[in-house]
Amino acid sequence: MIGHRPHLSVNDEGHLEIGGVDAVGLAETYKTPLYVTDEERVRTRYREVCAAFSRSGYDVRVKYACKANTSLAVLRILRQEGAGADVLSEGELRAALHVGFRPEDIIFTGNNKSDEELLLALESGVVINLDSLHELERLKELCAKRRFKARVSFRINPAVSPKTHPHLATGLKESKFGIQQGEALEAYRAAAEDRHLLVEGIHMHIGSQILDPEVYEEAATRLMETVCSLKEELGIDLGFIDVGGGFGIRYSEGDRYVSIKEFADAIFAAIDRAVEKRRLKKPAIFIEPGRYIVGDSTILLVKVNTVKETPYRKFIGVDAGFNTLARPLLYNAYHEVVVANRMKERPKEVVTIAGNVCESGDILACDRSLPAVSEGDILAFLDTGAYGFIMASQYNFRPRPAVVLVRGGVDMVIRDRESFEDLIEKERIPEELKS
Repeated sequence: MIGHRPHLSVNDEGHLEIGGVDAVGLAETYKTPLYVTDEERVRTRYREVCAAFSRSGYDVRVKYACKANTSLAVLRILRQEGAGADVLSEGELRAALHVGFRPEDIIFTGNNKSDEELLLALESGVVINLDSLHELERLKELCAKRRFKARVSFRINPAVSPKTHPHLATGLKESKFGIQQGEALEAYRAAAEDRHLLVEGIHMHIGSQILDPEVYEEAATRLMETVCSLKEELGIDLGFIDVGGGFGIRYSEGDRYVSIKEFADAIFAAIDRAVEKRRLKKPAIFIEPGRYIVGDSTILLVKVNTVKETPYRKFIGVDAGFNTLARPLLYNAYHEVVVANRMKERPKEVVTIAGNVCESGDILACDRSLPAVSEGDILAFLDTGAYGFIMASQYNFRPRPAVVLVRGGVDMVIRDRESFEDLIEKERIPEELKS
């Protein structure tokens, strides 16, 4: 169950190890629930992406999709590796700047940006990726009033099905994201004619957890049609083409394995055709991987509180719920589960792992074959580095867990466990209610 994850292993005691550190020992030291991230795995996956997308004649730049995991430590690791950042909110932009990303290496995407977010982006000097014609008009007004110059691109909706979960599909024609291809010339003409705007590039993002490279070739082909039209009809030479991210990973042994090179080859097949046929100058190519870089770097450790058998099912109750790991509820997402303190034992029973949130939907894993599980055992949910802690909440008034980073056999806390005092820090009881 840990076969394709080289940073995970089993030690002589039969315990799960991550990055050379005993996961059971981590659970004992830092308590559960606990997220554990392997630094070297993050660096390795980033380097895999860079190697796969390296192409002669193209300036390829990786803009890490911060929404996958905005841990300051993870952001700092990727900044050290040379990544840029794709940010979607004021908070993500401030986090990227805080850890040292240069403004020129940041692209601010996202839909429905507020005026405050646009102003921060203008003041910071990052590329603003516009999502609609209305957003363009708002930006033009802000620039005129404040006498700012804005570096801009447009998110184009290629109307391609990414063959993924409906909640993860962002490039469909009915999606809320981006402008339609038919609006592209109008948008770029309006931007090019405004003295406060500098048109730099074009962008698409078709979805997330995609395991079919062909959809990227189809989407990139459509995007390049717009690039060529801009050159031929408006004389606009774009400085960069941003093909987004969404490259899928294997959450289970049964998932299709797609190498990052397959995604790169599919994208460049479309780009190369257009460049050669239309004799375009080779632009810089931006990619925005998030999940692919951080997804399998992290495990979530939980403790078994209760073992309950009913006439219909055996439930394993743990000390975490969808407030700690939301993906199973949100996307019916699958995460491999192992008994971290019994890795050498064979599966003996089929169980359902239930969370501790008072909701019927709080089922973290259904019908899993595991060794006989007992109270006090430590379970590990694998591949929780993307949209794991970052989606955690304080629902049921439960503090969010700690996060530990492991590096070369050494562990260190990169986010403290919250306390009850943290939960009530922003609360206020009016004086008239205190009597």
